[in-house]
Amino acid sequence: MTQISDLEIFARVARTGNMSAAGREMGLSPAVISKRISLLEDKLGARLFQRTTRQLTLTETGEGYFKRVVDILSLIDEAEDFVTRRNTKPRGILKVTAPTSFSRRHIAPHLPLFFAKYPEIELDIHLSDNFVDIIRDGFDLAIRIGELKDSSLVARKLAPSKRVMCASPAYIAERGLPRNLADLDSHNCLSAGAQDTWRIEGPEGGKQLRVRGNIRTNSNELIRGALLAGLGIALRSTWDIADELQKGELQVVLPEYRGASSVAVYAVYPCREFMPAKVSVFIDFLAELYASEPYWERGAAPSKSSVAKAPATASDRAGIGVARAGEKKTRAFG
Repeated sequence: MTQISDLEIFARVARTGNMSAAGREMGLSPAVISKRISLLEDKLGARLFQRTTRQLTLTETGEGYFKRVVDILSLIDEAEDFVTRRNTKPRGILKVTAPTSFSRRHIAPHLPLFFAKYPEIELDIHLSDNFVDIIRDGFDLAIRIGELKDSSLVARKLAPSKRVMCASPAYIAERGLPRNLADLDSHNCLSAGAQDTWRIEGPEGGKQLRVRGNIRTNSNELIRGALLAGLGIALRSTWDIADELQKGELQVVLPEYRGASSVAVYAVYPCREFMPAKVSVFIDFLAELYASEPYWERGAAPSKSSVAKAPATASDRAGIGVARAGEKKTRAFG
């Protein structure tokens, strides 16, 4: 009979792709890890890993075995948690993956309160703006911002994620204000990654707007810095720029338009019959903290001074309509 510890070692090596890294995480030497993997392969009569000088990769047999081992270990965790929930306070290591900027602004500052309520929980938080396979990589849950795709995971909405187009006063003074969506063609629009199509909603309904700018980057932090430095206009979440709007360091442009309302902050986790207490209390904590109207929205409602306005033109005074840029139809990335 294979021991549970062997399955845990195998899963850790599969996730890290390295025996030394797996050993460090489990407090075992690489030699012990290697021996246990070899014994497991001998017992099964199959090679689970393809070995190279630099890393280990799962064989086809190993991939199938890994998927089943993950399910087994998850069931064991659920069984233990079922007992724990009935007899003790939430405890254990909670592995979470979350976006970098959001975590720094809206998770880290509230952790003292969380630990005061749940002192026996330890948090292992992995910050990444890239997609993470939480089942394969062994995470209990993920905090994600965007439009969720269909999957086998369970999602709970924690908060709306409102987005506005904004620019710094310095940029507005130098380049002027866009008076309508068509005017954005003559402005420097800042986007991260593949988000060169903005999905927005306004008086005419939903639109997909192709934008152009002189910066290409995979970093939202860099775009934020460029925005504050006066380099362009960006579509940003209010959770990210609430303070700057209040201080007047940024101003909303074209305030009648917003980012697509389907974008939100979610907690995403594997489907389980018994959710571990450490997972449920963390999700409940964040949901209660943010609520349907998050604190950054209550404190960040743009005042009249934070909404930039362009002076009226002769055409406007005469009642002549302006051109609209609603015909651009490209895939949106939010």
